[in-house]
Amino acid sequence: MSARSVEVRLVKSGRTKIRYRAELLADDGVRLTVRAPWAGEGGRDFGFVRFEPGDVFTEHYWRDRWYSVKEVRTGDGVLKGWYCDVTRPAEFSGGELTAEDLDLDLWVSHDGASVLRLDEDEFAASGLAERDPEAAAQAVQALDELELLARLGKLTDLLA
Repeated sequence: MSARSVEVRLVKSGRTKIRYRAELLADDGVRLTVRAPWAGEGGRDFGFVRFEPGDVFTEHYWRDRWYSVKEVRTGDGVLKGWYCDVTRPAEFSGGELTAEDLDLDLWVSHDGASVLRLDEDEFAASGLAERDPEAAAQAVQALDELELLARLGKLTDLLA
């Protein structure tokens, strides 16, 4: 399959958080892989990593899993690490890939030495556990699974 342009739409709390163009690299019916440059305004320093213009994200989304995994590299190909978003399973229709962000995230450094659970406070404050306990349980399970894979050095096995 030749690469084609798609629109990635990340949704949070029912609103579009960000929308950007990406190149669809693969779609096997379950996992979609896209590549896009950093879509944020300017740079963003998280303290443990800085995303900046020129960075390239190879993003993996699943239709049957509650997360996405984004490999982050500098413009000249140096691996920074993996940013994992806990999301509802991705949907792809009419050239638009949509994923709903459920607040929980995981960062894994390029060498696997740093594995950080992120935004657990935002998740708790979101009210998802009260509104949709099943989705909240899926989200926590997804974060636990990603963390375990990262700590075992097997996160990249998902991407093979």
